[in-house]
Amino acid sequence: MDADVTAARRALDAAVADPARLDTAPLAALDADALDATLRAFADAQGAAALPVLEALTGARLDRGVRKAARLAVYRLGQRGVAPPPRPAPKPVVERRQERVTRGWVSAVDGSGSRAVWVLFETATGGLELCSLIVNDEVGVVDAAGGEITRKRLETELAALRASQKLPWLEVEPPRALQAVGEALALHRARGTSPPAAFQRWERLFAPAEPAPLATGEADPSAVEQAPALLELPEMVGWFLDPERVQGDALEILQGRESKLVVSDQIKAEREAAVLDRVIEREMDDEARRRWARRLAEMVFVFHATKRPEQAALAEAAARALADRTREARTDPFARALAQRALDIAAEVALGRLSAAEVSRKPGGP
Repeated sequence: MDADVTAARRALDAAVADPARLDTAPLAALDADALDATLRAFADAQGAAALPVLEALTGARLDRGVRKAARLAVYRLGQRGVAPPPRPAPKPVVERRQERVTRGWVSAVDGSGSRAVWVLFETATGGLELCSLIVNDEVGVVDAAGGEITRKRLETELAALRASQKLPWLEVEPPRALQAVGEALALHRARGTSPPAAFQRWERLFAPAEPAPLATGEADPSAVEQAPALLELPEMVGWFLDPERVQGDALEILQGRESKLVVSDQIKAEREAAVLDRVIEREMDDEARRRWARRLAEMVFVFHATKRPEQAALAEAAARALADRTREARTDPFARALAQRALDIAAEVALGRLSAAEVSRKPGGP
């Protein structure tokens, strides 16, 4: 297998000068894990120079596994700010069908990365169609519904939603709602997955879109330290790492607390801190940090829209800190708070005080 990986990497490096001469046979010979690791290492080493080669590997005539791995590698580069030049935008299908977007709404982001999105279209005959979606920053489009709607019914539905929605529900400029859906579609394309069947009737009205670059620059140290206070807000009580993934770590802490060995409180605290550090190092890799930073960036918008500038400043500082790869995740107050809350909840599940389903962070509806 090492020889196969070496041959595949040589083929990739050789194609940097001329992607058209890329020999794909060594890549097709690798299993999925080895292929993913090889493309990741190639992209990390070559940066922007890797893009033409990776784009060539997404061609329709190539092996499906190679195409899928290449799209994922391109997506990862895009998350780091390395993206191919924008292609000329095709004429939107919306224009041909004479449908236009007139209004849009989004919810805040929940702790699983899901949010609700509504997009209202006006048809060629002056009627209205409402597309109602749940999108998630890990899997893409989770659910889709909607259809023809009258203006009176729309206002009734909006009033009911505002009264029942657990998260802030905001009317936004249509491009922002379209961007949220476009990012979900780009995620499907990068991962080689498809939206649910219910989305097919709407898919022609949307186009994939890359996320906006994360904010860079020094984060306010005081705001970074205070950022965990955001997790006490009603709309962010569900923000924590997946308890299922830290169940074993939580049990280790519980066993330490119940041990009959006589140890000082300081030693117990040090052991629990070590477990917390381990969880953060394992769960908050670069991709996870970017994901949480983007969630925080969306909450900056929500807080500004709901006239809460102080909370917006804390969320922006936390987002900048998480996006800064020079900072260790285990020293970040917000990352530690996310992990600590997950450990506490996992312990409650282990003790039978909470159900695992109730606190699951599996992508779903907000």
